[in-house]
Amino acid sequence: MIRFGPAGNSEAFYAEGNKHTYEAPKWLWEQGLNAFEYSFGRGVKLKEATASKIREQAEQYDIAVSVHAPYYINLANDAPEKFEKNLAYFRESTAAAGYLGAQRIVFHPGSCAKLERSEAFRNVCKNLKDILHALHEEGYHDFIYCAETMGKLNQIADLEEVCILAQLDDCIYPAIDFGHLNARTLGGLRTQEDYTAVLSSLENSVGKEKTDKMHVHFSHIQYTDKGEKMHLTFEDREWGPFFEPLAAVLKARPGMEPVIICESSGTQAKDAVKMKRLYEEA
Repeated sequence: MIRFGPAGNSEAFYAEGNKHTYEAPKWLWEQGLNAFEYSFGRGVKLKEATASKIREQAEQYDIAVSVHAPYYINLANDAPEKFEKNLAYFRESTAAAGYLGAQRIVFHPGSCAKLERSEAFRNVCKNLKDILHALHEEGYHDFIYCAETMGKLNQIADLEEVCILAQLDDCIYPAIDFGHLNARTLGGLRTQEDYTAVLSSLENSVGKEKTDKMHVHFSHIQYTDKGEKMHLTFEDREWGPFFEPLAAVLKARPGMEPVIICESSGTQAKDAVKMKRLYEEA
């Protein structure tokens, strides 16, 4: 089953009088959605008691929860003190995911800064393997770490790099942000053939299992010649990418069961409902 849901709470959630994220699962269920991504972008500050409330409601309403690790992670930096900080971000995110009943932890691999891209990516690979080894030694098993494609050209990772990362360990899956891919390719995702090429690249590198059950972010994104500029809503008809071609491609592949998270700016739940409808009608 393909799952659809938003990243965080949308403006409509609060406009209807809701105040707490533990109210989100019931609200999402009422919208016909069945996934939710909790962001730790600015740090892991969620209390275990609050997480338990969210988990209880998510289980009751069949909402698959994923989490997004802090944006501060930069695995390209090989300084020892930075490694310890990155490890802490992964550890805290994984522990919190456990409290929430979430299996998937999405993360940004890092950015090149002043390093050559090849050196930066080698650092990412080494640090990621070392961090996962440490977490496994600490007893954190049964979690999936989703390496996200990034939208700016100076960031790790493009599609090829995510494919490589997802081959480093059985617990690493691709998180394909189609908005980011479209931004970093300056509008390269337009047709069914464009989306099919992405899925074929994945399947040829990471295999059918990880492709079928990949994590997906989707939103329209404005971009410049340097890549991503800002997230938009589905009201945009200029920048894209557009979900209709992807919906048709997914419908033609009945084995695919990704979790699809909408990251529209403020209308993420409404636009997730639209994606679900487009998929069902494809």
